[in-house]
Amino acid sequence: CHLQMTSNQKKPMLHYEGDNSRNWTSYNFQTLRDDMYMLGKDGSVTGNKTAPIRSSCAVVISSQNQNREWLYYQQQATSAEGFAGTAFSSYVPHTVRGKETKQCTDCHISKEGDNNAWISNLLLQGSNAVNFIGRNAWVGTGHGFEGVRVAERDEPAAVIGSSLHKLAYPLKYESHLARKRKLKDSHTHHGETVNLQLRGEYLYCAEGPKGLGIYDVANIENKGFSERITSAPVSPLGQKFYIKSKEATDVATPSTMPMDPERQRMPRNQEGPIHPLYGYCFVTDAEEGLIAIKTATLMDGNPTNNFLKRAVTWNPDHVLKGASSIEIAGIHAYITCDRGLVIVSIDDPLKPKLVAEIGAPALNHPNSVAIQFRYAFVTDAEGLKVLDVTVPEKPRLVSGALVKLSDARNVYVSRTYAYVAAGKDGLAIIDVERPEKPVLEQTFTADGTLNDAHQVVVGMTNNSTFAYVADGKNGLRVVQLTSPEWTPGIYGYAPRSTPQLVATFVTEDHAIAISEGLDRDRAVDESGNQLSVFGRRGARPFNKEEAQRMYLRDGQLWTVTNDPPGPPTEPANAQRTGGWQFVASWTPALALLPPVGLYFWWRRRRKR
Repeated sequence: CHLQMTSNQKKPMLHYEGDNSRNWTSYNFQTLRDDMYMLGKDGSVTGNKTAPIRSSCAVVISSQNQNREWLYYQQQATSAEGFAGTAFSSYVPHTVRGKETKQCTDCHISKEGDNNAWISNLLLQGSNAVNFIGRNAWVGTGHGFEGVRVAERDEPAAVIGSSLHKLAYPLKYESHLARKRKLKDSHTHHGETVNLQLRGEYLYCAEGPKGLGIYDVANIENKGFSERITSAPVSPLGQKFYIKSKEATDVATPSTMPMDPERQRMPRNQEGPIHPLYGYCFVTDAEEGLIAIKTATLMDGNPTNNFLKRAVTWNPDHVLKGASSIEIAGIHAYITCDRGLVIVSIDDPLKPKLVAEIGAPALNHPNSVAIQFRYAFVTDAEGLKVLDVTVPEKPRLVSGALVKLSDARNVYVSRTYAYVAAGKDGLAIIDVERPEKPVLEQTFTADGTLNDAHQVVVGMTNNSTFAYVADGKNGLRVVQLTSPEWTPGIYGYAPRSTPQLVATFVTEDHAIAISEGLDRDRAVDESGNQLSVFGRRGARPFNKEEAQRMYLRDGQLWTVTNDPPGPPTEPANAQRTGGWQFVASWTPALALLPPVGLYFWWRRRRKR
C-alpha cells in the first residue's frame, strides 16, 4: 500500500467525520495476493495459539506540501518500538471447508522436496516475490551510482513500458515507444560503486579503494533540493558517513527494512526483542575481510552522533582474503572469497566466529550466494550450485545439483525460480522448485541485446513481476517477467516467467550492480528473530525452536506426503463401540427432554 499525503487538495475526511480537509491522504493498494499461506502465534488474548498470519499493511509513505514539494517519497515505516513497518496480523479463520483444505505438505517439508519456497513463506521468512523497488531503481556503475526513474509517480505507479503503463498512461506509453523504450530521467552521484543497498533514507555503497560510503537519498523526488543525493546534509564537521578501507567489494544490511534495536520498549506492548545485529551493516573487503559498522545511530533522530566508525574488523588467518560478496540470513553471514564459501556467525556482531567453510573442488571461485530457507544457491566458475544449509554449521554440497553456465556472475532467488545474471548469455531463469534438482528453464537475451548481465534483482509492481538487470555496457534493463496480458496462470503461486524487455536506461558507465528492493513478505529471519511489527498484542512469528519442530526431529530432517500410509483400520477397543450403542439405545428417551423441561418451567412460572 502506498500512502500519499498531500496538503493542496480539498477533500472530505476519510472516516466520514462530516468535515473537509486540505491535508488529503490517499491509500493506494499496489499488490494484493491470496496465494500465500503463513503461520505464526496469535495474540495473548487467545493464549498465543498457533494461527494463520496475513500481511496486513506493508506501507510506504509520501508527503507533499502546498508548494508541491515531495518532503519524502516512498519512505519505509518503522514501528514505535523499532520493528519494520511492514505489518503482519494473526487472524481466526472464518470458515470450515470440506474440500479445499490444507494438506500435509502445506505445513511440512514434502518428501518430494518440491516445497522449499512454500515453507519459506509459511514460516514468514519470505521468498523475494513481492519485493518493492518503487519509482527509482538504484544502479551502481564504474563512476558512481544513479537513481533511475523506472515507474510513474502518480498512482497507479506503473513501471514505465509495462503492460499496466500501456493501459493507465497510453500517451506516455506511446512516447516511451517513440524513444525506443529508453528511459530518460535519473539522478547521478559520481565516484566508484561496486555494490549498493538502499535501506530507508540511506543508500549504502561499497566503493572499492574508498571503502564504504552512505548517502542520504530521502529528497530524491523533492524539487526544492538542488542536490538530492548528499553524503552530508550539514557540514562535514557535523557528520561522517563513510568508512575507509582498502578494497570494499560488497555491503549488506541484515534486512532491507529499516529497524532500530535501540528504541525504548514498553512491557505492556508485549513486543519481542530486536536482535542487536540489526543495528549494524557489514562490508566485505578483499584485503581486510569482514567489517562491521554500527548504523543504529542513523535511526535515532539525533544528528549529533552520526559519526560512523568501525565496530570490528575480522579476518583471522586471512580466511576472507579475496572476499567478493556477502549474504546475511539470520545470525549467519555467507561470504564468497578465495577459499570458497565461508559461513560466519554474527550473533554477536562485535565477536564474529567462523562456523564452516566449503572450498575446492566443491566450489570453483564462487562469486555470489542467495539463501532460501534450507538451501544456499551459489554461482561459481562452473555455473549454479546448491548447498543444503539446514544446519549452517554443517553445510553440504548437493551432489548433482549443478546448472552449467559459462559466465554466471550473480544469483537472485524468487519463489521457485533462480535468476542468474549470466554475462553474455543474458538472464538465465532456473527452475528450483526442487532445489536438489535445479533445471535451466530458459535464457533471455532480448534478441541478443541483453548480453553483459552483471547483477539481477526481482520486484513486484501491481501484481506483475519485474527483473531489474545491471547489464554492463548496455546500462539498466527492465524486464517484465509476468503480465495479466501474456502470462498464463499469473495469479498462481509461481507462474512460469514470460519475459519481455520493456525499458532500458543507458548509464554513464557500465552498470555492474543494482540495489535489492524492500522485503514485503518477510517477518522473521532464518534464526527466528522477529523483524516486522504484528497487529495483535503478543502476536509474533515462530521462534527458531517452534519453526524447527515443523521439519526437524532430534536434529534430523523429517518429511511428509499427502497420501495416507495405508487403509483405515477398525477400532482396537470393541467396548468403545458398545458404549456408543448404549447411548444410541437411549435416543428415543432423549427426545422427551425438551417437552418435560418446558412443562416444569410452566409450573414454576404459574406458581409465581
